[in-house]
Amino acid sequence: MPVPQPAKQLDIIVPFLNEAESAAHFAEMSHELGKAVKARFNLEICFILVDDGSTDESVALFEKHMRERWKLLSLSRNFGKETAILAGLDHSDGDYVLLMDADLQHTTDVALDMISRLMGEPDLDMVYAVRANREDDRLLTRWFAGTFYRIMNMGQRYEIPENAGDFRVMTRRFAAAMRQLRDRKRFNKGLYAWTGFRQERIEYIPAARLAGQTKWSKRKLLAFSVEGFTSFSVVPLRILSIFGALVAALGFLYGIKIILEVLFSGVAVPGYPSLMVAILVLGGLNLALMGLVGEYVWAALSEAKHRPNYILKSVSGPALAGETPITTTPHHREPV
Repeated sequence: MPVPQPAKQLDIIVPFLNEAESAAHFAEMSHELGKAVKARFNLEICFILVDDGSTDESVALFEKHMRERWKLLSLSRNFGKETAILAGLDHSDGDYVLLMDADLQHTTDVALDMISRLMGEPDLDMVYAVRANREDDRLLTRWFAGTFYRIMNMGQRYEIPENAGDFRVMTRRFAAAMRQLRDRKRFNKGLYAWTGFRQERIEYIPAARLAGQTKWSKRKLLAFSVEGFTSFSVVPLRILSIFGALVAALGFLYGIKIILEVLFSGVAVPGYPSLMVAILVLGGLNLALMGLVGEYVWAALSEAKHRPNYILKSVSGPALAGETPITTTPHHREPV
């Protein structure tokens, strides 16, 4: 008689920060998702909850309400969502890995659709969800987002898809590849694209939040965009360099114009206004260039320090029964 093969496992990584109001709702949704995955795909489920330095009662409420097999990683402080996802990947050993948020904007139906597509095609390594539209965003916001991705993708051998987030499912080997990327300044959208493998997109409409508020302010989004540029693109430096060369060329032509006017027309050389314009334009350009170069230098310095990506404060949950204790030192696995 053939030996029955053990069921494959799906790890669901859920980073959260101050989601006390959503904890009970998410636990109920996770139970429904777990039942659907087991019935439809015959997969064992393990939720890997990552507390990214919450200051409310999120941890206690998740521990109280979660009903599926789970373990909860508490980081020593807020390291950012990108790093919290890495912590979840470091502590995952599933055959498939699903990333989703705790605010319930990532729905069960879309998650099941992504899992179905991934398992239905052996050569596929990732399925990611892309917002179907951004009509609720302001026109200026959409313009900035489009410009950001156009600049990021200039001259690249890969493409970072616009409007894609962290709602995605991947194979074990893709997760193993992501664990090898230990960038301190993490821009996961770029890392997913840089990693390669065969990826497929699906469109979805995020559900409305049931409780709580988004943790992404405009200031944080701007800082996140700068991290994306400094991690994956040299185009901003080149744009400023080209602009500087253009200003220098115009200044040179303007200087020739003044000399010709003095020699042949006797026109007096413009004084204070032209001088101030030149100082302000060139001074502002130099300050902008210095600031941008400083961002790249800071990113390089952060990588050179070789600090750990995160520090674990504690690990808890019923999924730890019979497992080797997890230390605070991230372990590396070779791709499968």
